[in-house]
Amino acid sequence: MDGIITAGLIGVSLGAQYALLALGFTLIFGILGVVNFAHGGFYVLGGYLTYYFSASLGLPYALALLLAVLGSGLLGYLLETLILERVIKDSQSTLMVTLGFYLIMTTAFVVTFGPEAPQFPFPVTGVWRHGGVYFPYANLIVLMVSLLAIVFVYWLVYRTNVGRSLRAMSEERQVASALGMRTKTLFPFAFALATGLAGLTGGLVTPILSLTPHIGDPVLATSFLIVILGGLGSVTGATVAAFIVGMVEAYSAVYLGGSKGALALFLLVLVVLVVKPSGLMGKEARKA
Repeated sequence: MDGIITAGLIGVSLGAQYALLALGFTLIFGILGVVNFAHGGFYVLGGYLTYYFSASLGLPYALALLLAVLGSGLLGYLLETLILERVIKDSQSTLMVTLGFYLIMTTAFVVTFGPEAPQFPFPVTGVWRHGGVYFPYANLIVLMVSLLAIVFVYWLVYRTNVGRSLRAMSEERQVASALGMRTKTLFPFAFALATGLAGLTGGLVTPILSLTPHIGDPVLATSFLIVILGGLGSVTGATVAAFIVGMVEAYSAVYLGGSKGALALFLLVLVVLVVKPSGLMGKEARKA
């Protein structure tokens, strides 16, 4: 029983991390209609910026993390404003631009920081124990910060005028533009918010796991899988799917092993898509 509870806690922690990544990914797709192949690169950028500000400049970890979020969001804002805005109506061009930008980011990480993982430990150590249940303090902090960020995103999207405008743009872009909503402002903001969330996740998680230039590859794959499972463009679907994936990954890793756990996850996605092709909370595509 203790092992089940411990695995569940790890699954919730993983789900919260995945939710931050998936929320950013689905915001960009739902509002801009862009599949952002550079999303994993912003996750890595958040990790390296946090490492640079804390390890190289000696700033407190919390301040370094905040600066990393701002830096990731700023780069995302510039990417959308200066490059993506010019090709936003061409889906193939946006795919090539974001993929190319990710390759540029990865190369820049290798040149600047080297191919090997730096010494970047999480500033808090130790394990919380209660009977046979244990949970690292680092994971607990990541879980709390991730949940706070998720609550902030939901508040922004569903309780503010900016969020209402973003949702209107995702539903009927032409109608929303005709009503005076400014895409020139909303699109860069949405991209900055999404990339800032990716940077936050990278700054939180990479000290616990690993920080290398190519760690963004599995992050992109996981984000894409979660968004498909939850339903393309659905904020709530992405959140629910992220926690499902986290729980499945945690329990399967403990009781099935790594390779079998990955198989269980893909089988789950396959079953869901067969039963409901639009995902858990996605909308059915309109028929011609």
